[in-house]
Amino acid sequence: MAVVRYLVDDVEKAIAFYTENLGFGLERSMGPAFAIVSHGDLSLWLSGPQSSGARPMPDGRQPEPGGWNRLVVTVDALEPEVERLRQAGLSFRSEIVTGPGGKQIVLDDSAGNPVELFEPA
Repeated sequence: MAVVRYLVDDVEKAIAFYTENLGFGLERSMGPAFAIVSHGDLSLWLSGPQSSGARPMPDGRQPEPGGWNRLVVTVDALEPEVERLRQAGLSFRSEIVTGPGGKQIVLDDSAGNPVELFEPA
């Protein structure tokens, strides 16, 4: 099983985003600090501001949501999935891009973390 940690500003909103929109299941919730959701062999740790994963680094840098590193969720049919998620009011960073391996689009989760939806060629 692969594990990814995302910093989020609101754990409950992040749980709702992943379970209601992307088919993740809630494995564990520890109040506003932390939760684990899963999708197939992926375990996603959602770390809120009160979690140990959000503590400042020794050099003073503060971990925060966002950036461009992302998890990838494979879908069977990208266009209908994008339309469904747009209808739900989700925010996309890009339009669908087609390459030699397939099609992809990047959307933001409830905290601004990127999630790539990918349809293999």
